Amino acid sequence: MASCTISSPFDSLIFDLDDTLYSSKSGIGQALKQNVQDFLVEKCGFAESEAPNVNRELFRTYGSSLAGLRALGYNINPDDYHSFVHGRLPYDLIRPDPRLRRLLQSINQRKIIFTNSDRIHADKALDRLGIRDCFEKIICFETMNPNLWKSNRPDEFPVVLKPSIEAMKIGVDVAEVDPRRTLFFDDNVKNVAAGKIFGLRTVLVGSAIKSKEADYALEILTNMAQVIPEIWVINEEINANDSDKKRISHALTEIDSLISATSVGA
Repeated sequence: MASCTISSPFDSLIFDLDDTLYSSKSGIGQALKQNVQDFLVEKCGFAESEAPNVNRELFRTYGSSLAGLRALGYNINPDDYHSFVHGRLPYDLIRPDPRLRRLLQSINQRKIIFTNSDRIHADKALDRLGIRDCFEKIICFETMNPNLWKSNRPDEFPVVLKPSIEAMKIGVDVAEVDPRRTLFFDDNVKNVAAGKIFGLRTVLVGSAIKSKEADYALEILTNMAQVIPEIWVINEEINANDSDKKRISHALTEIDSLISATSVGA
């Protein structure tokens, strides 16, 4: 009987952090929004009643309040900004996720974080989730913006963030991946679209319905084994007459058993 060798189409997995590796319902996002508005009032002199609209407009136009404020001429040190808006976050709202940890540990491919957040925030969030050691590299705000600390002119070096193509290029280059063999997970539709433009295979997280540019959609990240089982297919020799569906179903059952062995309440 003839046989052939099959392997996973993915060499690497790149994950966004906030609202991707932990739920958008955690309360962290709402706390962050309030901290940004407080920064606009306390550090930039905006009226408290104006802060929500200013925050919304800066985010819509520039991708973040920090990027918008610097583009408008505010000489804001990124470390001071992140210390204010992230340093006050209630990180205890992020609970350890042993099920996610078990899932990530079952994946043999390279796993990388790609976030717009600063490094300190990324480390804290990953430590709270209990998955920091599951990733070989963190690509973050500092990675994309190495020049911001070199000048007192805020308009000299514009802030670079996803979903800009410049940010995506930096992410792919630093990760040292082949986009065609890389899965990119993000909860933001614009980021997913940018990933698709750059040639990445894309996964929209937080929705059961795919966007136009998403190859896959995951309502929650731990549904990954059910939706993208081909991640776990590694150089397996099969008979040409065997059913791929049967093989994948068997592998998926084993993965589910492995993941479920860890209590979610731990």
